[in-house]
Amino acid sequence: MPIFLYSIAAAAVLIYFPYMAVGYARARVGYDLSAPRAMFDKLPPYGQRATWAHQNSFETFMVYSVAAMMAYVTGVNSQLASSVAIAFPVARFFYSIFYIADIPLLRSLMFGIGSFSCATLFVSSIMKVMN
Repeated sequence: MPIFLYSIAAAAVLIYFPYMAVGYARARVGYDLSAPRAMFDKLPPYGQRATWAHQNSFETFMVYSVAAMMAYVTGVNSQLASSVAIAFPVARFFYSIFYIADIPLLRSLMFGIGSFSCATLFVSSIMKVMN
């Protein structure tokens, strides 16, 4: 199902969504091209949280892309799998917003939805192969 491929593409784009806030924060404190990572301590708190959200997006993308690709390759075709394939990028979008806005409970909820989505796709793929 192409929904899995589209969701991987959407998740890949969303990796850079929190980086817009990082860029804004860096512009406000003055960008140092010779030591861009050294600027982290100078960023305002929202900029630091945006950096963490950006880094976490890379980490979760690796797991999700494998789970969605497994579902695609094994031919998983269920409403549940399609729903979680859509839920993952949506949850990751809101995860970044809640992280940058410093709303930890909702951020954690979005992380949980993303994790559930990955687990569901892994299990669906394994079940498809086992049958």
